[in-house]
Amino acid sequence: MRFLRDSATRMFADRRDAGRRLAELLRERPWSDPVVLGLARGGIPVADEVAAVLGAPLDVAVARKIGAPGRPEFGLGAVTPDGPPTYDERTLAALGLTTEDLAETCAAERAEARRRIARYQGDRVPEPRRGRDVLVVDDGLATGVTARAALRAVRDERPRRLVFAAPVCAPDAMAALHRMADDVVCVAAPEEFRAVGQWYDDFGQTTDEEVVAVLDAARERR
Repeated sequence: MRFLRDSATRMFADRRDAGRRLAELLRERPWSDPVVLGLARGGIPVADEVAAVLGAPLDVAVARKIGAPGRPEFGLGAVTPDGPPTYDERTLAALGLTTEDLAETCAAERAEARRRIARYQGDRVPEPRRGRDVLVVDDGLATGVTARAALRAVRDERPRRLVFAAPVCAPDAMAALHRMADDVVCVAAPEEFRAVGQWYDDFGQTTDEEVVAVLDAARERR
């Protein structure tokens, strides 16, 4: 776990800048046949910088947030293209909701996750993860719900070591994520964390086309 609390380290020009600074932390560590998975979509540019520095292949992971009824931005869970959804059970109980109440939303988000992974992978074979060090990289960690779903899916593929890495992380979410990852690496974990975007000068949306272009370029690089 890495914390840098100096205010100068808590702002990034854009995702590429954030990725380079995250890569500097990760390059200090020993890795065994690593593979870097960018959490689509915003994690892909960050992960590309990490993969380049580590000399590792870049691949993609997809997890979709399951939003609260009438408040889709408020994540109660997340789902990957395959496997069971991950829910924040305490928040569900506090809101008086059950997983059955969210079944329709879950199905819609799973369908979108499957669309995205098909679009990003195309006819390419995914990088094997079994027995390797796998780094799941995103542009930030807020509630951690999508990160938990992604890590759960990757863990089922039996990696040697599973690491989550992001430029900026909410401290509480970072601590909780240690139950699912072997390590969590962040450039900054500011106590006054409110949203990932507040730590970026440029936090524009990453498009499907940009994701595909980055993945294609990374494969050409190797």
